[in-house]
Amino acid sequence: MTFAIIKERKNPPDRRVVFSPEKCQEVIKKFPDARIIVEASDIRVFSDEAYRDAGFEVLEDVSAADVMLGVKEVPVTALIPNKKYFYFSHTIKKQPYNRNLLKAMLNKNIEMFDHETIVNKTNRRLIGFGYYAGLVGAYNGFRALGLRDNLFNLPKVETLPDLDAVKAELDKISIPNIKIILSGTGKVTRGAKEIIDHLKIREVTDAKYLSKEFNEPVYCLIDVSEYNKRKDGGAFNKKEFYKDPSGYESDFMKYAKVSDVFFTGHFYGNDAPYLFTREDAKSPEFKINLVADISCDVDGPVACTLRASTIADPFYGYDPKSESETKFDAPGAITVMAVDNLPCELPKDASEGFGEMFLENVIPAFFNDDKNGILKRAQITSAEGKLTSRFAYLQDYVEIAEA
Repeated sequence: MTFAIIKERKNPPDRRVVFSPEKCQEVIKKFPDARIIVEASDIRVFSDEAYRDAGFEVLEDVSAADVMLGVKEVPVTALIPNKKYFYFSHTIKKQPYNRNLLKAMLNKNIEMFDHETIVNKTNRRLIGFGYYAGLVGAYNGFRALGLRDNLFNLPKVETLPDLDAVKAELDKISIPNIKIILSGTGKVTRGAKEIIDHLKIREVTDAKYLSKEFNEPVYCLIDVSEYNKRKDGGAFNKKEFYKDPSGYESDFMKYAKVSDVFFTGHFYGNDAPYLFTREDAKSPEFKINLVADISCDVDGPVACTLRASTIADPFYGYDPKSESETKFDAPGAITVMAVDNLPCELPKDASEGFGEMFLENVIPAFFNDDKNGILKRAQITSAEGKLTSRFAYLQDYVEIAEA
C-alpha cells in the first residue's frame, strides 16, 4: 500500500501536512507493508529536504500511489482518477461552493474519505485540528484585547515557531480585571482553556460567575445545558436537545450581562437556538465587547460574526446599533476575531498532532481489514462513482451540480 503526502494547492496557501517526516518513519516502522512517497512542495512547513533526509522519495508526480493524503480541498484539475483521497472536502453539509468538487470525485471514480467523517462507533470524531484552533483562537482573542485597549502588543502566531514560543509571549503580559465566558466541551474548548489557564486566569463556577464581582480576571466554562433552557420551564435533557432542539431557547443573555469577553468553542447544531441575536446585542444590558469566535459560524448563532476574517487581517468591529461592520477599535463596537483557518498559524504543532491521531486511528485500518469500521464509516464516494449509503443524503446536492 503506497501513501502519498500530496502538495496543498488551495489558496491562501496552507503549510500543514498529514504526516511530518518523523511520523512517516513511525508509520513504516509500525507497518512494514506501507510505503510513503512525498509530492514536492515549496510551501509545506517541513521542507522536501527534511523528507529526503528521513529516507523518503520526493517526486513531482505521485500518481503511482494508492492513497492520497492531504489537508485542504484538492482542485478538480489536480484530482487523479481511481485513487483513495483523504482531505477536508467541505461537502458533507452540502456547501454550495464545493458541489462541483464532489461531482468531479464521483465522475473520476475516486474513493473519498473526509477527515471530518473519521468517527468511532458512537460518531465521535477521531481526528482534527480543533485543539490547535482553540489554542490560536484564544491567543488571538487576547491579542485583540491588547491592541484595542493599548495594554500590550502580542506578535502574530504565524511569526512564532511553535506553541512553546506562543506561551513564552503570553508570559510577558498581564490581563486586566475582566470576566471571560468560554463555551463548549470539545477539542476547540480544550485548546482555548489551555491558553487561558496558562495566563493563570482563575476558573470560577457558574453560580459565582453570575452573582459575584471579582478583583482579578476570571473565566467560566459553559456547555449547551447552561446557555439553553426549555421553553416550558422543564428540566434540560441533553439527549432530547441534540435530537430536536425546537423546544428550547437561548439562555445566554444571563452571561452576556456580566461578561466582557466571549470565547466560542462550542459546536453549533442545525436548528439549535442562536446564542445571541442582533436584537440581544442592542440591549443596554449586553456587556460583551470582544468575541473570539473560534467556531466561526458566519451570520449564525453569534450575531456579531458577519464574516470570516483572515490571518492577515484577523479583527473587525460589529456595531450593534447599525448591525454593520466597523473598525475593530471603534467606540461602542464589539471587537470580533473570526479567523476560520486558525490552525494554519501553528502549522508545525498542528501537523504533528494531526499525524499522531491519523497514525493511531486510520492507518491501522488499511492493514487489519478495517476491523473497527473506520474506513467504511468515513467513505463518502465509492470506486464505482456512487455515494456510499451513509452519505446518500448528498444525492440531491450532487444533482444540483448537474443543473
